[in-house]
Amino acid sequence: MAREFRTVGVVGLGTMGAGIVEVFARNGLQVIAAEVTEEAVARGRTHLETSTRRAIDRGKMTEEQAGELLGRITTTTSMADLADVDLVVEAVPESLDLKASVFAELDKHVGPDTILASNTSSLSVTELAVRTQRPGKVVGMHFFNPAPVQKLVELVRTVVTEPDVVEDLQAFAATLDKVPVVIGDRAGFIANALLFGYLNHAARMYEERYASREDLDAAMRHGCGYPMGPLALLDLIGLDTAYEILETMYAQSRNLMHAPTPLFKQMITAGLLGRKSGRGFYTYEKPHSSKVVPDAETPGALVSDEAPVREVQRVGVVGTGTMASGIVQVFASAGFDVVVRGRSDSKVGASIAGIRKSLEKAVVRGRLTEEERDATLGRITGTTQLEDFADVDLVVEAIAEELEVKRAVFGALDEICKPGAILATTTSSLPVVECAAATSRPADVVGLHFFNPAPVMKLVEVVSTIGTAPDVSATALALCEKLGKVPVSCGDRAGFIVNALLFPYLNDAVKMLEAHYATADDIDAAMKTGCALPMGPFELLDVVGLDVSLAIERSLYKEFRQSGFAPAPLLEHLVTAGRLGRKTGHGFRDYTSR
Repeated sequence: MAREFRTVGVVGLGTMGAGIVEVFARNGLQVIAAEVTEEAVARGRTHLETSTRRAIDRGKMTEEQAGELLGRITTTTSMADLADVDLVVEAVPESLDLKASVFAELDKHVGPDTILASNTSSLSVTELAVRTQRPGKVVGMHFFNPAPVQKLVELVRTVVTEPDVVEDLQAFAATLDKVPVVIGDRAGFIANALLFGYLNHAARMYEERYASREDLDAAMRHGCGYPMGPLALLDLIGLDTAYEILETMYAQSRNLMHAPTPLFKQMITAGLLGRKSGRGFYTYEKPHSSKVVPDAETPGALVSDEAPVREVQRVGVVGTGTMASGIVQVFASAGFDVVVRGRSDSKVGASIAGIRKSLEKAVVRGRLTEEERDATLGRITGTTQLEDFADVDLVVEAIAEELEVKRAVFGALDEICKPGAILATTTSSLPVVECAAATSRPADVVGLHFFNPAPVMKLVEVVSTIGTAPDVSATALALCEKLGKVPVSCGDRAGFIVNALLFPYLNDAVKMLEAHYATADDIDAAMKTGCALPMGPFELLDVVGLDVSLAIERSLYKEFRQSGFAPAPLLEHLVTAGRLGRKTGHGFRDYTSR
């Protein structure tokens, strides 16, 4: 028979502790909440009353329900008052010594069958367990902030945790309308172990001045559908908190991806902790405010009125695949005359037919009129001859990710295109400068990395090489704005912004699975539920294609030479076995239909 949890205790009434108390009380449990002083108890009560008042104002709770909820909560400053509870969740600050002292004190007062749980996000649960006389009944129960809203709960078992304790808490968490995932005791657990490597990498990019804070954040929001950019998220978490989590992770993993970038220490020492101090990567209206205000780093207009910009009216697109066809549609829809070049008349015809089908869908959905559809199609011309690009102002190459093929195309375009025409590549991982070097006009070459599907995805990475002329970069940015896109500027190195941040995170997830630390389902659930990502890492890998993902990871490893970037052997093996994801019907998961 599973344990019944009727009365629970919570130690610590900060933001997280108060949220956990609310979760329990909302589900009809009697809660005894302990703090060190009456002042701390009063602050905790204020947290609870503010949260319930917000729920009432939003129509999610009545006054009567709020009264009943608060009536189920008893507060105290004495651990002895927790003697009869079935479960205690510790939610004090992330200090091992402090948490250990709380557990040692609880051990003296609660019954022998009471479960002791820690809400730690990064510390060793085993270290806490051995400070008690009941290590088999100690477990991690990591809620996410804000606890009443976030669904994920990481249940962390140690090597001595009794199996029935984990099973009972798993069933209990489900009754709280949470999504429990069971994992072993290692720094960062699932969500933080994957999230903070990514955040650290983003902070390092900013520190290196590879891209602006605004562009880094916009890239991940618009390129990956993330709810927040990495630097804005670090400001929300707190840079001091992030630093401590990374330090703990690095001490255990010795993975340089987890070593806090030096910028963290500098900002913390200067008191720039994020939202709570009023300034972090961004500047806020006041401490604890979410409103960003302009500061010295706030960018002005995307393209200055004084910046020279080349005129672009006629555009050529090389390629007839999904990406190329999408780019043709984007330009034609924005009023540009477009010439699309394919290797055969049939491929060109199929590309234009696909564009027509896409536009028809927009008409059916009421997003486009029939006149607009016809006008867009009227601006598209097909050809099999590169020579028809002789009078275009811009060429966008969108063929397969093979460097020698791209270089050959750029060499041919260099001879055909008029002086001053801009030559752009949509490569997502190859060096743009290699394409530029195949021409006699490297200053006119730029990267324009659209995201798939191009008509839908807002982001375009504008990649300038060491030789790209300033007016070419400015023209590319201005052009993206005319297309209704969100352009971000970055330098020419492997992965640019999005892939350089995304694929090491995906690779870390594969390594986690490879180590049998958690299942693919639990890892996906943790990242979707705990971090509000649109897809879990294994869902995304199967959609992208494991062969494509491996190629990108190999290019990142070749460029940066960090062991943390080395592709996971499991990914290599799956690709070798032909399990490439949804396109083959088999990847990390099996699919019934291709």
